[in-house]
Amino acid sequence: MALDKKTRTQLLETIRRYVRERLVPREAEVAENDAVPEDIITEMREMGLFGLSIPVAYGGLGLSVSDEVRVVHELGWTSPAFRSVFGTNVGIGSQGIVIDGTDEQKTHWLPKLASGDIIASFALTEPEAGSDAGALRTSARRDGGEYVLNGTKRYITNAPHAGIFTVMARTNPDEPGARGVSAFIVERKTPGLSVGPHDKKMGQQGAHTADVVFDDCRVPASNLIGGVEGRGFKTAMKVLDRGRLHMGAIATGIAERLIEECVQYACERQQFGKPIGEFQLIQAMLADSRTEAYAGRTMVEDAGRRFDAGENIVTEAACCKLYCTEMVGRVADRAVQIFGGAGYMAEYPIERFYRDVRLLRIYEGTSQIQQIVIARNMLRAAASS
Repeated sequence: MALDKKTRTQLLETIRRYVRERLVPREAEVAENDAVPEDIITEMREMGLFGLSIPVAYGGLGLSVSDEVRVVHELGWTSPAFRSVFGTNVGIGSQGIVIDGTDEQKTHWLPKLASGDIIASFALTEPEAGSDAGALRTSARRDGGEYVLNGTKRYITNAPHAGIFTVMARTNPDEPGARGVSAFIVERKTPGLSVGPHDKKMGQQGAHTADVVFDDCRVPASNLIGGVEGRGFKTAMKVLDRGRLHMGAIATGIAERLIEECVQYACERQQFGKPIGEFQLIQAMLADSRTEAYAGRTMVEDAGRRFDAGENIVTEAACCKLYCTEMVGRVADRAVQIFGGAGYMAEYPIERFYRDVRLLRIYEGTSQIQQIVIARNMLRAAASS
């Protein structure tokens, strides 16, 4: 649902003010404690942030992709750990149910996800099957009215807090690649499901990942998403298209925060008797960062409009994910350079963002996977023309 101009403006102003007044001052606390405070999580529930993309009929805000990326861009102004708290409910954790779930599955789960009463996780990556989703080994064997799941998922965002998991598992071992993969809703309390300790990461403290293990985990057949086997990979790809635009928006938001920090520092920091912003080589780094951030934001907003218009944006989504996440890495690197020694110190947020943004080039499809998707689509289009 696309918002009217007045409502959109009000929503964005509310998010912008909340990010700057409530979240930015608590970034260091989140990094130090490796946890987002409960009072902040409660506030985000009350604001409806857990249901940004979930249809209004199920208690969400039902934002169009165009509006979602604008909101996410504002959320990029602060530590990505805050967004990660509800990010899986907005994106990969819920969208499989929104897109391909049965009416019963939508009615039962989506209101709980929209309210934030339940956290959803997306369990696709495995120890031996990361970017190659078609090679996953987690199995789901039909046994009467149930499926029996066995396997291990790795680096699963929000797994330590999730109430349900959207799990990709192979229902047909004789079907090669992606065609034998199905998607399931698995409740955390299901016997045979266990979650490992949360991983210690380079950055993004407060955003937790962990292994999820299925050991003869019995799942009702009614939890097969869409009620049809063999559609799991297609569901995952539909989810990832929107998710890649979401990641592009986060990357551009962080880039703009870094640029603002750099501009302020360049105006204040004195060297050789004048602000460093007067030095042309500093100006060049600022200009390059602004140009690239503008290009990234324009890409994401254009792709969002195309998505909302019903266009196939597989290539455009991959372009956004590739460019924007690589771009924010370059912006973060320049930020450290502009700050000099101060940029390497934890006293300033630059050091933390430098580590945080490195992950963006890896999850929801590495940069190299995006390159493959883009190139294959180009060659396929040329061959069919």
